[in-house]
Amino acid sequence: QVQLVESGGGLVQAGGSLRLSCAASGSIFSINAMGWFRQAPGKERELVAVIGASGITNYADSVKGRFTISRDNAKNTLYLQMNSLRPEDTAMYYCTASRSLTFATQGLGSFGQGTQVTVSS
Repeated sequence: QVQLVESGGGLVQAGGSLRLSCAASGSIFSINAMGWFRQAPGKERELVAVIGASGITNYADSVKGRFTISRDNAKNTLYLQMNSLRPEDTAMYYCTASRSLTFATQGLGSFGQGTQVTVSS
């Protein structure tokens, strides 16, 4: 099993920035792709960004140009740099890890407990 622990969430004003981190442990040899999902109250969970082992990335249209996903394989850590934050980015952000980029994109993998991001207007 893979354990994922997110950190870095918080309260920020619109236009501000946050950097989320996700530390992976356990059966990390099984991880190929990692990513971030988010869920706002009353809404379904949605993909934010994913990154494959080769570095290929995929972003939701709503965050393109503002968010950057990256990973440090030596530290088994995933990051999400979030700039130009908007109130609509307010949500619980979850880290995910999966055997493939396709599975990660579909939300088929392990998830962490989440970290709350709140953007005030």
